[in-house]
Amino acid sequence: MEEIVFFAALLVFVFGLFSGLAQKSPITAPMVFVTVGLIAGPLGLDLFETNLNSEVVQMTAKITLILILFSDASMISLRRLKHEFRISLRLLAIGLPLTMLLGVLLAIPLFSGMNLWLIALMAFILAPTDAALGQAVITSKSVPVEIRDSIDVESGLNDGIALPPILACMAAVGAAAGTQLDFTYWGLFAFKQITFGPVVGALVGWLGGKLIDRSVQQGWMEPAFQRLSSVALALLAYSLAEALGGNGFIAAFFGGLLLGTRDKAVRKRLQEFGEAEGKQLSLFIFLIFGMVMVPSVCRHWDAPGLLYALLSLSVIRMLPVAISLIGMKMNLPTICFIGWFGPRGIASVLYALILVSEIGGAGHERILSIIVLTVLLSVFLHGISAVPLANLYGHYMAGKQL
Repeated sequence: MEEIVFFAALLVFVFGLFSGLAQKSPITAPMVFVTVGLIAGPLGLDLFETNLNSEVVQMTAKITLILILFSDASMISLRRLKHEFRISLRLLAIGLPLTMLLGVLLAIPLFSGMNLWLIALMAFILAPTDAALGQAVITSKSVPVEIRDSIDVESGLNDGIALPPILACMAAVGAAAGTQLDFTYWGLFAFKQITFGPVVGALVGWLGGKLIDRSVQQGWMEPAFQRLSSVALALLAYSLAEALGGNGFIAAFFGGLLLGTRDKAVRKRLQEFGEAEGKQLSLFIFLIFGMVMVPSVCRHWDAPGLLYALLSLSVIRMLPVAISLIGMKMNLPTICFIGWFGPRGIASVLYALILVSEIGGAGHERILSIIVLTVLLSVFLHGISAVPLANLYGHYMAGKQL
């Protein structure tokens, strides 16, 4: 495993040297890391030997998810969400549930022999978006700032919002498979999972932020340790919630959402460090995705799976977006632009790895293969289309204002 860590670290360093150039091109970091993973894995040169159940892979996935949930949530102001991010609020409150529902409804006739809980789990895992796969859209000056921010904010919050129903489906799937996650287990611990997690996370985030502010005001805390606090608080929220019977991932999300620091400079340091660490680990996950996940499930790909993957990136995403934006007086190109740039990325990959960790991959290869195929298509389709579509949409909007 040391060889893979060395290889991943070297790849991050080398890509970082050219990252500024990559930002101006259709080539994104996830595209590069997935491609290198495919070349280095069993489908290519077969340089390394690992599997989805590897302790390092599973631990990296969990830590990455914890940091991403905490970091993304910490960047959102609940007050600003209500008053300034009206589009994001509609996408999260209306669009996300409709995406989950439509994903289930369209999957039922395509996979008629599949357990309904598995179908729901697959649809829910594929519901969160990953704006990083179309990074050029978020950074493009030609795209109106309100649209950029809305896509970014939606992506930052929907992975955490989708987590409780995903966990509920995992419990139901585990019960149906006769694992330890049976209905009795879920019934007894559901209350702790959905209440202790948010409560513990909120307390850790709020109290931790207040203590940091107090320490900084007294001149006790160095900037380096202010940055490190983002990782520390995320892991504290997760581990404390798990120890008390709550869900650690939900705790990490609420810890970031209710982070108590009010010092803007300190908050920025926490966010930047947490985002950087989360991005580095995410790139490692994308490398593992191409090296391990794709080869593990590609033999299960078939026509219905491909059709569902394409539907997931188009109709299942775009129709709920259109419905959620009714009454916003938006033109059709804007609705289509927001609808298309709902890539499926790191959250779906991490939830798939958590699925393998919690209830095992055996017997669930079909939904794993569809999740992996959807993300693989999204990495390249959204990555390649981000720059040209952002420019095209920007020119259209500029012409509308003349």
